[in-house]
Amino acid sequence: MADMPQTKGAHPMPGQYDPRVLTGLCALLAASILAAAAAPAQTASEPAQTASEPAPFPVSITVDAAKSLGTLSRAWSYFGADEPNYATMKDGEDLLASLGALDPGNVYFRTHHLMTSGDGTPSRKWGSTNIYSEDANGNAIYSYTIVDHIFDTYLKHGLKPYVEIGFMPEALSSKPEPYRSDWRPGFDYGRIGTGVSFPPKNYGKWGELVFHWVTHCLERYGKAEVESWYFEVWNEANLPVYWKGTAEEFYRLHDVAVDAVRRALPTARVGGPDMAGSGTFLDGFITHVVTGKNYANGRTGTPSDFVSFHAKGLPTFLGDHVRMNMSPQLSDADHGFKTIAADPALKDKPIVIGESDPDGCAACLGPQLGYRNSTMYSSYTAASFPRLVELARRSHVKLQGVLTWAFEFEDQPYFAGYRQLTSNGLDLPVLNVFRMYAKMRGDQIEASSSGQIALDDVLKYGIKQRPDVGVIAARENDEVSVLVWHYFDDDVPGPEARIAIQLKHLPRAYAVDALVTHYRIDNAHSNAYALWQKMGSPLTLQDADFAALKAQSSLQTLSAPETAKVINGQTNLTINLPRQGISLLVLRPRISHDAASQK
Repeated sequence: MADMPQTKGAHPMPGQYDPRVLTGLCALLAASILAAAAAPAQTASEPAQTASEPAPFPVSITVDAAKSLGTLSRAWSYFGADEPNYATMKDGEDLLASLGALDPGNVYFRTHHLMTSGDGTPSRKWGSTNIYSEDANGNAIYSYTIVDHIFDTYLKHGLKPYVEIGFMPEALSSKPEPYRSDWRPGFDYGRIGTGVSFPPKNYGKWGELVFHWVTHCLERYGKAEVESWYFEVWNEANLPVYWKGTAEEFYRLHDVAVDAVRRALPTARVGGPDMAGSGTFLDGFITHVVTGKNYANGRTGTPSDFVSFHAKGLPTFLGDHVRMNMSPQLSDADHGFKTIAADPALKDKPIVIGESDPDGCAACLGPQLGYRNSTMYSSYTAASFPRLVELARRSHVKLQGVLTWAFEFEDQPYFAGYRQLTSNGLDLPVLNVFRMYAKMRGDQIEASSSGQIALDDVLKYGIKQRPDVGVIAARENDEVSVLVWHYFDDDVPGPEARIAIQLKHLPRAYAVDALVTHYRIDNAHSNAYALWQKMGSPLTLQDADFAALKAQSSLQTLSAPETAKVINGQTNLTINLPRQGISLLVLRPRISHDAASQK
């Protein structure tokens, strides 16, 4: 869920979350061993093995470039955050530019507080736009200056709004006082549930606000643009901290808002409920939108172009290191997919996992969350996305989006321990995973690894018995890309994987050689955090040090592009991959590259 913290304890059932708050300073744990990699036909040298280092363990990967599994999912291109106003600040806008560059026009951003009253001053787990107020006679006053600035900034950088209609403006709240939350890490989480969480005192005014807002967006951005957005109502209405009404009151809130959106734009893309987990609340919501009486117009059912819910993992702290747990996240997703697939009216609708993350509270800190700055976060992300796609295929549902609930926290200490993509303008390793994803296009092709743990075992047990060395591969025309991860739930050192990769049935354009570009995320590459630690973890940085960290935070290659011999459409590569490391190998025909270089 968006913000609910999770702590050590029993595995939750789908839709259940621990309400206790995670506190304390962030324990920043060491990342993996330094490593280099080389293919037999390549010239990059490998580091000498020392007596103190454990021997690498062997893994075999096979990739068949001729066997398509269908279009490669790009569901990763969805992001979001609690705080809407960070998007227009210096580091926030820089990060939006990085996200938009991944796939311009196809990246979506979701945020809370787009309708919250206030002057737009941001803070952790809070924001405001002052979109609605009333005069002394109770007449509506609409103000779009702040929210327009937010949406303008998205669109400027190639992102589109995934519009969350919420929270409740102060003038409409049925219990407005206290209105603003004063939550901070360490406080009781219930303090978030203030006047913004209550139903409206007047549903007619609530509907008119939504109608007026969408009409304004049409006038400002045009019909074609607004048609490409998502519209959903509220956040995690199954949690009392976010919704202080009943389920039926939420259905009414949802119906009135959706009706208002569709009155303004009959072709708008509407859905929901973006609830925490995928438990019984989803069942009730589906029943209502399919067969229930619509609170806005009295008809049967509510328009639903997509269905959305949230799925989170559950890390714990074992006293000396973090242990991740992917099982709850995958289990929630699996339960949600099966629930939607079971309803004939919704089984073919696109699904968005509106928040999908290793834990529940982006703004929380503590040793149990010490994975966030390191390659632990990036390798978990690399290992979880393909499995979510595989679960959707099993249930024969359309997974449209997997939304990473992580952005940035403006003007906080370097690498403070929040779940974010950048820290003070420095990219974390996890952001480079998305840069790797963005380089993979076309069709997903068949790929298997002797080191990859079976999906059913991950669902049941997580990845605690042995490391998970997995693979996903793609092909677009003559370009073949292979992403390999080396993940383990416990953030402790371990041996490298010695990976033999066999690529079969390469296109005819690979007449003699393949040009191989090897991108890497590990302790020595694409990792500003590890370099910052080597600098002594300074609280402030001089210009030169910041520039060095900035360079280290980008997606880096292991070496210059090198060649691999191709015989009868086949080539073999060998790489060493450290624990929590990720490699992306991009192959192009050598002749095509040379010809392109001459143009």
